[in-house]
Amino acid sequence: MKLHNSTASVFIPDGQPEPAALGRITHLGVGAHQDDLEFMAFHGILACYNRADQWFGGVTCTNGAGSSRTGPYANFTDAQMMDLRRQEQNTAAVTGGYGAMIQLDYPSSAVKSPTATELSEDLHQILTATRPQVVYTHNPADKHDTHIGVVIAALQALRALPPDQRPGQVIGCEVWRNLDWLPDAAKMLMDVSGRDNLAAALNGVFDSQIAGGKRYDLATHGRRAANATFFESHATDRTSQLIFGLDLTPLVQDPTMDIVDYVCSFIDAFKDDVHRKLGQRLGRTES
Repeated sequence: MKLHNSTASVFIPDGQPEPAALGRITHLGVGAHQDDLEFMAFHGILACYNRADQWFGGVTCTNGAGSSRTGPYANFTDAQMMDLRRQEQNTAAVTGGYGAMIQLDYPSSAVKSPTATELSEDLHQILTATRPQVVYTHNPADKHDTHIGVVIAALQALRALPPDQRPGQVIGCEVWRNLDWLPDAAKMLMDVSGRDNLAAALNGVFDSQIAGGKRYDLATHGRRAANATFFESHATDRTSQLIFGLDLTPLVQDPTMDIVDYVCSFIDAFKDDVHRKLGQRLGRTES
């Protein structure tokens, strides 16, 4: 692959040749920042962990320059933080047994630009080299602008693939805004129970953020636990750790489908459900 940024890197934890390492990827995570994959795509990491027939591949799109920093990292320069964040992400790849970890090293401004095409072109190359069965990326209702830039670039790259090379499943995941508001029938349920130790090990790698002022490790574990308990109001918990996803596969299968309309249809369904239940309790009849 010839990626746009000369500083982009492809790290293969077990040292396999790059073409073979990329060709074995079955589950691919495409995240904006270092640590996004571990927070949002743990389902894919877990599906491939210690498997010889399934491999997780990670893509981190940005360079980490804008990371928060306090405490022991308060005086780190952007260059120092970028280097540290890259190291942390590669350490997570070793811990999680990833087949490959690709870091594209874009500044957030380039990812958020509506006219830039380089990220989408890089992702298209990666998708062509890996041919994954499942892709995890950000959900289009995320509130972080850089995350939105990544999911749009990923969808553009996926849509540009020949139909027979597109993955069978594309999932938009929770990070900066959860998916509790999705109608239950629309939620993709990803059970990640029983591996809290692995989740903690992966999340804990990112000390620059945890000790630097953001307890992502606790928040991620708590969100998954909350999803598991609050998913059903009239049944005992079936899982202890649950991740919600938004099915983006229709947007890839049909490149003519409008992304905004697709996402907003779920928001409209949520609004309609709230309106209906409140109206019934107040004795209102629908016209």
